[in-house]
Amino acid sequence: MKVALYARYSSDNQRDASIADQLRVCRAYAERQSWTICEEYTDHAVSGATLLRAGFQALMRDALNRRFDIVLAESLDRFSRDQEDTAGLFKRLTFAGVNIVTLAEGDITHLHIGFKGTMNALFLKDLAEKTHRGLRGRVEDGKSAGGLCYGYRVVKALNAGTVTTGEREIDQEQAAVVERIFRDFVAGMSPEAIVKALNREGVAGPFGGSWSPSTIHGNAKRGTGILNNELYVGRIVWNRLRYVRDPDTGKRVSRLNPANEWVSKSVPALRIINNELWDAAKERQKGTRRAVADGGNIGRARRPQYLFSGLTKCGVCGSGFIMASANRLSCFGARYKGICDNRLTIRRDDVEARVLRALQEKLLNQELFEEFCEEFTREINRLRMEQRASTTSAKREVARIGTRIKKLLNLMLDDEIAVDEGKVEMKALDGRRKELEAQLKTADEPPALLHPEMARIYRTKVTELAEALQQPESRLEATEALRGLVDAIVLTPAANGKELGIELRGNLAAMLGAAVQRKRPSESDDLSLQVTLVAGGGFEPPTFGL
Repeated sequence: MKVALYARYSSDNQRDASIADQLRVCRAYAERQSWTICEEYTDHAVSGATLLRAGFQALMRDALNRRFDIVLAESLDRFSRDQEDTAGLFKRLTFAGVNIVTLAEGDITHLHIGFKGTMNALFLKDLAEKTHRGLRGRVEDGKSAGGLCYGYRVVKALNAGTVTTGEREIDQEQAAVVERIFRDFVAGMSPEAIVKALNREGVAGPFGGSWSPSTIHGNAKRGTGILNNELYVGRIVWNRLRYVRDPDTGKRVSRLNPANEWVSKSVPALRIINNELWDAAKERQKGTRRAVADGGNIGRARRPQYLFSGLTKCGVCGSGFIMASANRLSCFGARYKGICDNRLTIRRDDVEARVLRALQEKLLNQELFEEFCEEFTREINRLRMEQRASTTSAKREVARIGTRIKKLLNLMLDDEIAVDEGKVEMKALDGRRKELEAQLKTADEPPALLHPEMARIYRTKVTELAEALQQPESRLEATEALRGLVDAIVLTPAANGKELGIELRGNLAAMLGAAVQRKRPSESDDLSLQVTLVAGGGFEPPTFGL
């Protein structure tokens, strides 16, 4: 029986040695059962509340491909502590004919899934409550219950042989920057202007990089951003937010708690800003919010989504191009961060029209694309056939080696060759056989050959996509499909310095995937299409990078 081992540690067992301990006891158990261990999967410091773990995903992929018959772990909670995920794991592995065995529970059945799944979920809930209670105690003691914010540094000291945690002290250099930000804001400077000045002077941001306006203004309700951090006036506010895990993505999502659940603690030693400066900043924030609520800047506050939203990039600094007005795009790095010299703007509808026209003209260029598809199909099919031939050759050589070893044994038994001479040759043959078997074990099954008329199929699909963009009832779905074919639209100043050139970077793998009705063919993961559109002109001849 082939068995795969799985080990994981997380918040309840925070040490790397735990992985080795789990694997050691699992190996011993497998040896007692005379099972052959074919693979070992591990996840380090990853919560059991999510399945987004590299080791677990690899385990599931290989299990569904029947690379082993049994999955062995220390206990069921090593796989997952979520009831839904545990049941899904059991259902999928049972369908694949793979049994789950754990040292703690033995052979896993439906009964284990029901009871143990519930117990593991309760453990997570209890762990969260204990952690929350412990963090509140730290806040009540005037210590930090979260990460380190700008303006402070960690203080570590020995207390009765134990290193203290949660202690903070003011970083005078950063504190001076914090005070400057407040004073500039109260004096009338916008967060964008403050950020530009800091970046221009080379002042490092909270994480060592450049400053961004959101780092300054943040979110007043959630207490994020420099201007909303009450620690700067010597007050810790904790439990403002709670975090819940998205059941689909496994990511934590923050939710605002009611104000009566917040915990506040005075820490005068950590004050950086006086009350007068703080209150003046809050008053200006209120005035700004009132102006937006009255419609004075509502267009800027609620920027419309457009066809290529999020795909337009600056060719100089790499920042995104954003809506600078009702219908013009500009570089975010130049406009709000002051880190780029590309101050040219372009109409949004001009970008959309030129890109759509070029996509339809170039992607439907029959001569161009059919020629490429023919060469691409021929080359990919040649490589696949070579892969098949190589695999077949290796299998035949393994069979020949087996036959030769048997002949050598017979010759040695019949005293037709010396034993020492036979052993030397057998050892060399056995080494070669193991090498070939290892190659065959890791070799993937060659995918099917590409359809010889892929270009015609592709042309039909892109034509349908272009037509769907013109129909109101299908435009939304067609837009999503179109965005999947585009990696980026790069806007760079043209040679004359007065206009922006457009460089379209398309996902050729996704385009070819459309022709074979797959999201992205694995054999073309490294392909990209790059087409250049110069200001005032059309598309230059496209180049395909393989």
